[in-house]
Amino acid sequence: MPSKEIVEKIKKLCNTINYHNYRYYVLNQPVVSDYEYDMLLKELETIEKEHPELISPDSPTQKVGGEPVEGFPPVEHEPAMLSLDNTYSEDEIIAFHKRVKKALGIEPSYTTELKVDGLAVSLLYRDFILTQASTRGNGRVGDDITQNIKTIRSVPLKLISDDKILKNIEVRGEAFMPRDAFIELNREREKKKLPLFANPRNSAAGSLKLLDSREVAKRNLDIFIHSIPIPAKGINSHFSMLKIINRAGLKTNPYNRFCKTIEDVLRYRTEWENKRKTLPYEVDGIVIKVDRYEFQIALGSTEKNPRWAIAYKYPAEQATTKVLNIVTQVGRTGIITPVAILNPVFLSGSKISRATLHNADEIERKDIRIGDSVFIEKGGEVIPEVLKSIPEDRTGKEKVFMMPDKCSSCGSKVVKYEGEVAYRCINVGCPAQVKGRIIHFAARNAMDIDGLGEKLVNQLVDIGLLKNYADIYYLKREDLISLERMGEKSVYNLIAAIEESKERDFARVIFALGIGDVGTHTARILTSHFKTMKRLRRTSFEELIQISEIGPVVAESIVKFFKDKENKAIISRLEEVGVNMGKDTKEKKTSEPLSGKTFVLTGTLSSFTRDEATRHIEKLGGSVSSSVSKKTDFVVIGESPGSKYDKAKELGVNILNEKEFKEIISNNEPQRTQSSQRKEREKP
Repeated sequence: MPSKEIVEKIKKLCNTINYHNYRYYVLNQPVVSDYEYDMLLKELETIEKEHPELISPDSPTQKVGGEPVEGFPPVEHEPAMLSLDNTYSEDEIIAFHKRVKKALGIEPSYTTELKVDGLAVSLLYRDFILTQASTRGNGRVGDDITQNIKTIRSVPLKLISDDKILKNIEVRGEAFMPRDAFIELNREREKKKLPLFANPRNSAAGSLKLLDSREVAKRNLDIFIHSIPIPAKGINSHFSMLKIINRAGLKTNPYNRFCKTIEDVLRYRTEWENKRKTLPYEVDGIVIKVDRYEFQIALGSTEKNPRWAIAYKYPAEQATTKVLNIVTQVGRTGIITPVAILNPVFLSGSKISRATLHNADEIERKDIRIGDSVFIEKGGEVIPEVLKSIPEDRTGKEKVFMMPDKCSSCGSKVVKYEGEVAYRCINVGCPAQVKGRIIHFAARNAMDIDGLGEKLVNQLVDIGLLKNYADIYYLKREDLISLERMGEKSVYNLIAAIEESKERDFARVIFALGIGDVGTHTARILTSHFKTMKRLRRTSFEELIQISEIGPVVAESIVKFFKDKENKAIISRLEEVGVNMGKDTKEKKTSEPLSGKTFVLTGTLSSFTRDEATRHIEKLGGSVSSSVSKKTDFVVIGESPGSKYDKAKELGVNILNEKEFKEIISNNEPQRTQSSQRKEREKP
């Protein structure tokens, strides 16, 4: 047994080194030389080597990860990691302020932050120790990247605080790659003749998805913590909370600023428009947040974005280059998109060599020809776009582009239907379309078949093992084991993931089918009205347009999809292998007491998040709509209800306060709410 002195020595060394990490990586104010720091770390490593049983998860020696992992387990975010609404003008910032002011009835103050261009991550601390880190993923489910996050020097493995509000806390931030590290990484990759990363954001994201954390440690990533998803008790201000977590060892951006008025916000925006280029990391805008947590709660969120925050994006940078060629690419629905192949040019930190031209009408309108000099920009500093040609630079050798009459993927005839701008390949067996549909089917927000990514799908289609997504469920071990990079364990995991996907909820199955104009929200609406695939397949155009939020275009897409012979055959094969095709309607009366009832939620509920309330309603057979109409059965109101409340009163729709809504849920669903379960899990 190690002596008490050894235990105390290790504890003291850990605390001292963690403190110096904080001074160096977070505050940028070291108080010891590099040599003194290295000696402390070496002393700790020596003692731990002699007493490996005393190595704790928060030891500074654990910063560089261990052996490569097999994959990234999923992590469910509760509450969801929402994205921010983007704005691009001063008028839109002022409009946001007016909406907030009107909803609150007072002038709010704001916290403004630089919008660092990186990868959104979540860090979970239990008993002050980092226990889990994850990517944002689709906002609801991300990947567990704990080992990789531990390699970031500015991430404390243990908080240097005993403040009880920080004992069990989740924080969220942006992991990024500094410019110098990005340049060095690409320099090394160029030496090894490896593909270069396009920009620091992509390199940060790619680094955090490496399976070997020892490689991640070489990438010199950094992080800024910018928020907590659940406000801590006793802390009323977001800006104050940033100071508290910074003192606990978490790195926050030193240029965050409290702005008492919207005029202060606008001055901050102007100040950093040019100054941001002097920073050692990429900044593409600012984030504006209502500072008071009570006001954030009152304002609430939509399904995708908080109403109390907005991101202002600086104007996109522009550059000139030459169009070397125009090619076409085929999407999963058969739409053919022209793409400009450009003489490579750097723009906003990225190397741009391709840009979408959208469609033939857009090419004609902008008069873009092969060989033209053109202006390009990155829309929102993300998507490259050709703005216009420069006719005065023409030499006479430029060529007018014509849309092809044959598909570049399969050689089939290309058609353009009357009233549409899009050209289409009408061959349903077109390899490009087949690959696109299968990739969509297996995607995380659809059937979530882990391991069936784009590269493997391309390979399986090319060798004839997949001709449509139903073929996925007929793959066997012997089909896969001989493929490149498919070892025994990879094959086993993929087969298991395919089998598990059969149990995905019915709404995800509908979305996975790839019906035109049917997204995840529409899929849920269809699920609430048509409990089984059999029932959905028999629906008519007239029946569909009677459903709130289903318009003529969507209705026509659905009917057309289920009339197609090949689609019918594929769905029958999915049914044969046991993919979830919905619940038997005979169960409706007993298991779904809210069947056929439509709810609208407005205002902030104190006992549920918006997503939790929606899940309770859908679990009981009801559906949730985003707008109030005569077909709405109930409008549930929380604090600060909006115009939906007024609309409900005008139409005479039943209005439920939160207490009445809870009674309906509790009377029909005896299980504990997810909210209470989460609170119980979070108890120390």
